[in-house]
Amino acid sequence: MIEGMSLVLTEISDGVATLTLNNPDERNTLTAPMVAEIVAAMDAFEANDEVGALVVTGAAPAFCAGANLGNLAEATGESLGNIYEGFLRIARSPLPTLAAVNGAAVGAGANLALGCDVRIIADEARIDTRFLQLGIHPGGGHTWMLRRIAGPQTAMAAVVFGQVLGGKECERVGLAYKSVPRDDLAQVAHEFAAGAASAPRELAITTKATIHAMADVDNHPDAVARELEPQLWSTRQPWFAERIAALQAKITKKS
Repeated sequence: MIEGMSLVLTEISDGVATLTLNNPDERNTLTAPMVAEIVAAMDAFEANDEVGALVVTGAAPAFCAGANLGNLAEATGESLGNIYEGFLRIARSPLPTLAAVNGAAVGAGANLALGCDVRIIADEARIDTRFLQLGIHPGGGHTWMLRRIAGPQTAMAAVVFGQVLGGKECERVGLAYKSVPRDDLAQVAHEFAAGAASAPRELAITTKATIHAMADVDNHPDAVARELEPQLWSTRQPWFAERIAALQAKITKKS
């Protein structure tokens, strides 16, 4: 069932929540009212134990064309922060998140995609940072996210040299996990997200937190130590016994 808010659509199916930016006439640009609806939708998803993963996308033809440019000339740190919350709220989510980039992801729209854990992009879509071309310094952690995901050379090429990256190019440089035909994107994204949603919710959330925490670990022994406590915790959970029993029953049936 789809519940429509004026600027955001939400749907939950198979444990996967989908959040769709829904202002196609303005190419889904981030505005204060849209950000408020994004935050409300995220709060509802995270409070719902039936939601195990999140897909973020946009109503065609764009994914998100950035922030509303009309406000930038008079922007303050506070006003920019209010717009940033549209993608930062998703980036902070403990849920596994996937950006299904169906069209242009520009500026803050690129930040929205970069803030997700995984990106799947349509072949025909593109990521266009465009900050310097508009005469504005990147913001919202754009350079940090881009460098962290794809490395300094890709960050320089995209941000400073103004390279616009199509779907296949995003896949090649590691900005997207894969590029698929536009008509297949929604189904591929849903099935991909369902992989995370099929795991015990608390386990997926804890594992995501561990992966993020590994950013400051620089050797294997410390990594082993970091994983030990949550791994032992998982073996004490009821789902572990249930899944091991189901696997053993399946093996016994085949033998």
